Amino acid sequence: MRKPRCDRDRRGVSSIGSPLAVRTRLASCLAVAALALAGCQPEADKAPPAPVRMVRTIAIEPPRQSSDLSFTGHIEAQDQASLSFRIGGRLAERLVGVGSTVAENEVVARLDPENELNDLRAARAALTAAEGALRKAENQYQRQSQLRTRNVTSQADFEAAEQGRVAARAQAEAAQARVRTAEDIVAFTTLKADAPGIVTSVGAEPAEVVPAGRMIVQLARRDGRDAVFELPAEAIRAIPADTNVYVALTGDPATTVRGHVREVAPQADPVTRTFRVRVGLIDPPASFRLGTAVSGSIRGGEVSGIAIPATALTERGQDTSVWIVDPNALTVSLRKLDLISRDPATALVGKGLALGDIVVTAGANLLQEGQRVRLSGAEAR
Repeated sequence: MRKPRCDRDRRGVSSIGSPLAVRTRLASCLAVAALALAGCQPEADKAPPAPVRMVRTIAIEPPRQSSDLSFTGHIEAQDQASLSFRIGGRLAERLVGVGSTVAENEVVARLDPENELNDLRAARAALTAAEGALRKAENQYQRQSQLRTRNVTSQADFEAAEQGRVAARAQAEAAQARVRTAEDIVAFTTLKADAPGIVTSVGAEPAEVVPAGRMIVQLARRDGRDAVFELPAEAIRAIPADTNVYVALTGDPATTVRGHVREVAPQADPVTRTFRVRVGLIDPPASFRLGTAVSGSIRGGEVSGIAIPATALTERGQDTSVWIVDPNALTVSLRKLDLISRDPATALVGKGLALGDIVVTAGANLLQEGQRVRLSGAEAR
């Protein structure tokens, strides 16, 4: 009876508690755990999707016809020069007045030159004395040279004569320079026109004592005429680059010439807060005299580019781009642009946009390529 029980105990140990069975069950558990971890790992590593951003957009429309711009002004010389003396003194005479026509190198005014002439006479006298001392030193040097060759004079006397000649020559050269300076100063007492033109203003009358640099005559040179206008900042921004400005006489609108903006004042007038704009005229007729009242106009036409808000622009290195919205998928993509011009409010795009494109104008700095967006305003419907 004991033998069968021993067999049952042996069978139980071999089927349940054997090392092989334990290892098999442990391997199965580890495999199941590995599969579970493998299935959960991608979920843990997957990045969360980008949030849906609320953006403000505009739809690109055809450029509108711009209206005509008109303004009034007057004619000025393209180049004006204020002629003045380089030295001060008493104005002896002024030979021209307002409206006078002068030629190149024509004398327009003179100072009293008496003091300058006295300085010139003194300089010439000093030069004469210096030249006499130089001749004396030259003769002394020649005598000492001859005596030195015969060993009659000493080396010290010869060197003294040589140094005297060098010093006398330097004194003569200095005197000559003073004479040239005095001659130039005398020439400065005469004021000449540097180019042909018309006198538009005078700044001093005869017998006045004028300082150096004070305007004596204002000369409008003959070459070139400008139409000068005072414009507000809004009008200047509305003028396209390299556009034609048509200028006509106020009393004769039929007489019209074409011009281009040549200069815009960098600072506004402190009183009127307007900017001075100079328009260079192309071949103006003789009727466009200085000071004549004129009217300028810029004819309306289609703008050469598409205007968008400057807030839509995104800078990536050297490229300027905008975010374009796909109306079906409501995702954004970056598109490079070629700009014609830009200011703090508006950018004029030459290439990169087409009619119907939806451009992000607010919230562009938070977007990523392919990100979903939600449109605000009329585009969200």
